[in-house]
Amino acid sequence: MTHDVAFLDDLALADDQVTTVEATRESHASDWGTPDGKEVVPDAVVYPESTEDVSAILAAATDHDVPVTPYAAGTSLEGNAVPAFAGISMDLMRLNDITDFRPEDFQIDVQAGVMGSAIDDRAGEAGLFFPPLPSSGDISTIGGMLANAASGMQTVKYGEVADWVLEVEAVLADGSVISAGSKAVKTSAGYNLRDLLIGSEGTLAVITEATLRLAGRPEQIRGGRAVFETLDGAAAAVEDTVQSGVDVAKIELVDAESAMMANAYSGTDLPDSPLVFLEFHRNHGIEREVEFCRSIFEHHGATRFEVAAADEGMADLWQARKDMAYAMQSYDPDLTPLHPGDITVPISKYADVIRYAKELAAEHDVLVPCFGHAGDGNVHYSVLVDEDDPEQVEAGEEVYSEIVEYAIDCGGTCTGEHGIGLGKREYLEREHGEATVEAMRKVKRALDPTDTLNPGKMFPETVDGGRVRDEDA
Repeated sequence: MTHDVAFLDDLALADDQVTTVEATRESHASDWGTPDGKEVVPDAVVYPESTEDVSAILAAATDHDVPVTPYAAGTSLEGNAVPAFAGISMDLMRLNDITDFRPEDFQIDVQAGVMGSAIDDRAGEAGLFFPPLPSSGDISTIGGMLANAASGMQTVKYGEVADWVLEVEAVLADGSVISAGSKAVKTSAGYNLRDLLIGSEGTLAVITEATLRLAGRPEQIRGGRAVFETLDGAAAAVEDTVQSGVDVAKIELVDAESAMMANAYSGTDLPDSPLVFLEFHRNHGIEREVEFCRSIFEHHGATRFEVAAADEGMADLWQARKDMAYAMQSYDPDLTPLHPGDITVPISKYADVIRYAKELAAEHDVLVPCFGHAGDGNVHYSVLVDEDDPEQVEAGEEVYSEIVEYAIDCGGTCTGEHGIGLGKREYLEREHGEATVEAMRKVKRALDPTDTLNPGKMFPETVDGGRVRDEDA
């Protein structure tokens, strides 16, 4: 599958903004979660340096019927940045300026290629921070976060990244530049296109800039961990903590298998037991919240409950949790993790879905480590299998799918923060129904009738190579 991209030479781009060098093209053929053998090499890689560049590239690509797939840091986990139909990979990493910082308004304007950690660093100069920043914020761009509707460890207190976006600038497939939202903290002027574009995975427009809300850094921070005898007890403690209204900023579950893998990878000394990692943010009265949480955890069988101030080893404590995905990949050379599980359920179903995953693992004799942002009902899991054993791979695929379907049946979702991409397309209708998915198609066809933007993603028919086009366009 190749496309003629010679028209790129006619655009007002510098020589180093367009390349067809094989090594560079191959580096844009996959993202972090792409399985071996599923890479797709684009015909060219372009590096826009302004919104005007993005506009010119998209307008020309649409005129020449060449697909364009936005690409940033390559840290997506569902093949979101894979150029499924080849064409152009649009690398946005040169759009990396913080264009304005208004601490008096608690606002910052950033281009799409700015890393999340850079936002926090700049905000910190004025005693502010970007609360919803995912744990992968130091290796992910704000454009990628918005495209995939990302969230992270602090969602339980602060909400998702989308909740902190005031306005976005974006470019449609025909090159039109639009603005969605407002720098005012609220608006009811017209359709909410801002939230439509966030989470659309680059299939509707390319976000080039965003205005983000910031918050003051909390004066008191405490963090720690609790150790439980049973996984049921740990999951039930999380449920009870959230339902009781304990003011936690982070509450993360790590099962015994995940703890063991983290120890092997990070050199930590976590107990090989179910764990809950915690962090509390307050301006006053933090000890009362800590003790409230302690009483709930001990009621559910916590054998240890350790909380310390922010400057007493918290970074080391959280590093093991942040390394979890890497730990699973390197744990056993004979076992390969299948697709990255990313389900989210109502908090009342959290213990149920963890229990169900473990029951399936035992029934099919596969390893299913579970961890995740427990406070908002998010479970990350993986099924580890021997790729040379077809029966085990088949069993693993069945386990993975049954967990996703169970989450949907609980009123949850197949993806809490990774997006649909290539990996979750088959579950979209299962979760939303055909009528809802068709409404999504109508939006796609209206904004991108030629299916220029990130084709092959999200919709069920694209699994078999289908396109979401307006045939009259």
